[in-house]
Amino acid sequence: MNKLYFFVAFLITSFSFAQSVRFDGFIQDEQKNPLEMANIMAINNGTKAMDSYGITNDKGKFQLTLKPNTAYTIKISYLGMKSKEIAVATKAENMTQNIVMDGTGIELEGVEIVREMPVSIKGDTIVYNADSFKSGTEKKLEDVLKKLPGVEVNADGEIEVEGKKVSKLMVEGKDFFDGDTKLGVKNIPADAIDKVQVLRNYNEVSALKGLENDQDNVAMNIKLKEGKKNFWFGDVTAGIGVAELDSRYIINPKLFYYSPKYSINLITNFNNIGELPLTAQDYFKFTGGFKNMMKKGGSSFNISSNDLGISLLRNNRAKEIETKFGATNFAYSVNKAWNISGFGILSTSKTDLETKSQTTILDSGDQQKREEETHQKNNLGLFKLSSTYKPNDKFQFDYDILTKLSKQNEDTDLLRESVVNNISATETILTQKKQDPTSINQNLSLYYTQSSKNIFAFEMQHLYQDENPFYNANLRTQPFDLSGYITGQNRNDLNQDRFVKTNKLDAKLDYYYMVTPKSNINITFGNTYSYQNFNSHIFQMLDNGDKNDLSDAENNNDVDYSFNDAFLGFHYKILTGKFTFTPGVSLHTYQMTNGQLGSDYSQNFVKVLPDFFALYQIKKSETLTYNFSLTNDFTDINQLASGYVLSDYSSLFRGNRFLENATSQVHSLRYFKYNMFNFENIFANATYTRKVDAIKTKANFDGINQSSVPYNSNLADETFTGMGNYGRSFLKNYKASANASFNWSKFNNIQNDQLATTESFVQSYTVRASTNYKNLPNIEFGYNLLVNKYSGSTFYTDKPFARLDYYFLDSFSFVSEYEFYHYYNGDKTVDNEYDFLSASLVYQKKNSKWEYKVSATNLLNTKYLNDDSFSQFSTRVSQYTVQPRYIIFSMKYNL
Repeated sequence: MNKLYFFVAFLITSFSFAQSVRFDGFIQDEQKNPLEMANIMAINNGTKAMDSYGITNDKGKFQLTLKPNTAYTIKISYLGMKSKEIAVATKAENMTQNIVMDGTGIELEGVEIVREMPVSIKGDTIVYNADSFKSGTEKKLEDVLKKLPGVEVNADGEIEVEGKKVSKLMVEGKDFFDGDTKLGVKNIPADAIDKVQVLRNYNEVSALKGLENDQDNVAMNIKLKEGKKNFWFGDVTAGIGVAELDSRYIINPKLFYYSPKYSINLITNFNNIGELPLTAQDYFKFTGGFKNMMKKGGSSFNISSNDLGISLLRNNRAKEIETKFGATNFAYSVNKAWNISGFGILSTSKTDLETKSQTTILDSGDQQKREEETHQKNNLGLFKLSSTYKPNDKFQFDYDILTKLSKQNEDTDLLRESVVNNISATETILTQKKQDPTSINQNLSLYYTQSSKNIFAFEMQHLYQDENPFYNANLRTQPFDLSGYITGQNRNDLNQDRFVKTNKLDAKLDYYYMVTPKSNINITFGNTYSYQNFNSHIFQMLDNGDKNDLSDAENNNDVDYSFNDAFLGFHYKILTGKFTFTPGVSLHTYQMTNGQLGSDYSQNFVKVLPDFFALYQIKKSETLTYNFSLTNDFTDINQLASGYVLSDYSSLFRGNRFLENATSQVHSLRYFKYNMFNFENIFANATYTRKVDAIKTKANFDGINQSSVPYNSNLADETFTGMGNYGRSFLKNYKASANASFNWSKFNNIQNDQLATTESFVQSYTVRASTNYKNLPNIEFGYNLLVNKYSGSTFYTDKPFARLDYYFLDSFSFVSEYEFYHYYNGDKTVDNEYDFLSASLVYQKKNSKWEYKVSATNLLNTKYLNDDSFSQFSTRVSQYTVQPRYIIFSMKYNL
């Protein structure tokens, strides 16, 4: 299969090179000065099609790839100058010609040329003409984005542009499920997309644009085709299929409406073929567009989640997945000054997981081998309402409320073999986890421009969180010696209730004073206040059904914790030449009190925290950025509760009420270059973090059972991460990239009263290349190497991959994807190979609203996947079962 893909790609490439000539030169003004970012395109006089296009580099150079012996009209435009057309007739040889523009002012045809250009740049906005990159097989936004130069879509549906994550997705300027790009990437129809606009240096508040350092903020706006505006559009898909043992189905209606006044989006999906519009991972990381308003404050106080370790999917695959999903998103312009928007998402999924794993304790070499069968049921709800009132350019008032509701149940039946001192013991274990947490997040923001020199910004966020995880473990052996525990039972039935409530309020007032047009002063008054309550109780169920409450203090928690950080910050931003500098400092006063066991323990102190930002604008599209920050890191109540908490059936945890904060020193360097001349993009970043007084774990192992308590380490933890990417498009139809990333970490803990220093080094290398023809088969192929090196072991994954898509006979679309995995460790005691092949064939007669599709997934009927993980005390290798081969026949009606 791989050899066939590479052979096809070689033939296509060879044919293309043999059938083209190069036309290049320089575009200049009347004084012979080079014109950077001038647009040039070649229109074939015979076919009237655009055969090639380009944008000049900083020297004014252009380069087009044309057909030999063909007559062309060359169109050139440059903002502020009269557009130009010249006639060119190619021969069999390459051609060179310089072009001089006439500086007589802007003409409308120049705008038309930009509109026809596949890619154009206007200030901080990159505009892609979607039709220029479509081959006919694209069905959703994701398919289009993957073909754009400089744009990537990862496996989680997150969009990355020039190495930066897109934080907001809009359609016609209106938020599309704010806080998540996956729903848009997977659902917006490709045939409705006219333009893709990438908004760099993005700031939602126009009054603050240029005052803050927004270089890492990227948003994306989708412009619809004219026929899709002021009309309902979308599609309804229904399909049935067969697997080895049962039937499969999918029902997927989608409906969209956009007008200047309002927009409505409706998405539903009911299936048992493994499609997950929203996973549990997506739910818990869904921000709803809420930003970290205290990122410049110098303090890090994050509320952790008591999520019980509900099992997560790997690569969105499992043995069985059934989903029911519904979502709606709206935006409404009440008047010119007031806009409201919001969304509601409901999702129910049933998931069966089957996993085999082996966990090895680093210090002793003792092992825990498990065969697990897990059944999950997840009910998830997300609701957001937003309001923006902007009566004029000087005033803006925003309010947002995001509510997250969920109900999760997980039952696991497992067979465990423990190997301690080379002695093996086997037992069955039953566990149950259930929780229905609630969180409500509110945001209020006021922005006021008093004058061109004086700007005020007030922001406030409140978080209410209520969590109630319950855990039950039923074992043959007794894992821990707890006071009040009744021994001698046939089964050890351990239970734990936990209740955690959080109220957290962040508020800050920013004042900006424009010293000069290129410098400003920012003074910040801020405060973070949090109050939490933590209650937990461990009890035992006896063989006769009686309940044994373990009422001793060590088995229970009743803790209150308050945290307050009041601070004053000062930042000065200045632009000088090609450099931007923003030095800053913040003065903090901290107050913390935790009450438990009948007493209070308080800490109060003052600290000064500096930060620094520098930007070197090498060229218009080439930058080097440096960031430094010194941050105080604080734990929340979960690490302070001194009573025992069951982490799982082999792990017992108790907090430490005397914990102090850690201090992190972070240095980051980012390089970025984007060359529109040859669509070359280069970006790299490196980050070094050194954390002192870090909150670490002191763990004692009794065989495979772990008891742990946190402490402040006097040894520094260190991490060093880096990433580099080189990509470019060339010869109009080709796109290639190479990517490398690494993460090195050194941690210090105490294991069985001995200091343990562990290191991990994770590396990933990827190369890929793809074609993008309209009338020929298109192929993408690549290779990924993943190396996970932990203390004492190294794991490798070789992954070549390929994708073939072909639109033919004006009606048929064929798409096939193939992935091969070779997973092994350094001494080859683990050595597995497996692969996945999927394919689909779509028939849609031109101009017909009906589409017919046959698709097959996991055609090779692969049974399982492998992965590994590292926890500072142990390594884990696992094998998990995936859904079998199935074939789906579906019909879609396009509205």
